[in-house]
Amino acid sequence: MRTPIIAGNWKLNKTSREAIVLVEELKREVADLEGVDIVVCPPFTALESVSEVLTETNIALGAQNVYWADSGAFTGEISTPMLKDFGVQYVIVGHSERRQYFGETNETVNKRLRAALAHGLTPIVCVGENLAEREADQTFAVLQTQVQGSLAGLPAGQAGLTCDEMNKIVVAYEPVWAIGTGKTATPSMAQEAHAFVRGLLAKIFGPDTAQSVRIQYGGSVTPENIAALMSQPDIDGALVGGASLKAASFAAIINAARK
Repeated sequence: MRTPIIAGNWKLNKTSREAIVLVEELKREVADLEGVDIVVCPPFTALESVSEVLTETNIALGAQNVYWADSGAFTGEISTPMLKDFGVQYVIVGHSERRQYFGETNETVNKRLRAALAHGLTPIVCVGENLAEREADQTFAVLQTQVQGSLAGLPAGQAGLTCDEMNKIVVAYEPVWAIGTGKTATPSMAQEAHAFVRGLLAKIFGPDTAQSVRIQYGGSVTPENIAALMSQPDIDGALVGGASLKAASFAAIINAARK
């Protein structure tokens, strides 16, 4: 049985001081909860202070991005060893905003994923179609391209990613048209996409591995819609944006997911 995973992507929000206040509140809300994995992903500037607050808690620390080189002349980037130094356990790669605004491609997402795995971090790999692609009935084609591209060259049984390593990856389906817009895919729409992604993973890694991989939904997730989303058989959690910036709403989502 797949353990639900709820991750909060804070994006470009919260100073270090504000981040401490938020995670202190969240700790009080979700202390000792079991049956769900909880992750918060603050901006890089708040990782150290948040890490200190989360010591010996049931909340894991994640980062919003990572570069594929361990060091070098890459101004403005951050490496996996740097993230691990702050106690980071998860890292988001290929978020649609990174693809849209910063030119990330399936190839660079693949490099980031490899780097994360090589250093023992759990990648949360984001895939999803935009509104034009959905309206043109290209959702499945886009998902296939992004899933295969993000995992390119890493099929089970060959050099690189093994089935065991695939089990360390979380996939996040985020329809771009639903991110921060207030629009949410209906539970049946989200389930259809999740089932398609799981089917792709089964073709690449085999059905047993595909059944063990957790696939999150992301896109205007709220306390009001999380239960309906989580009732779907292939939805294993949520990558939460705006609702993760308030402890009460994020805790409500976590509690609903664990039920």
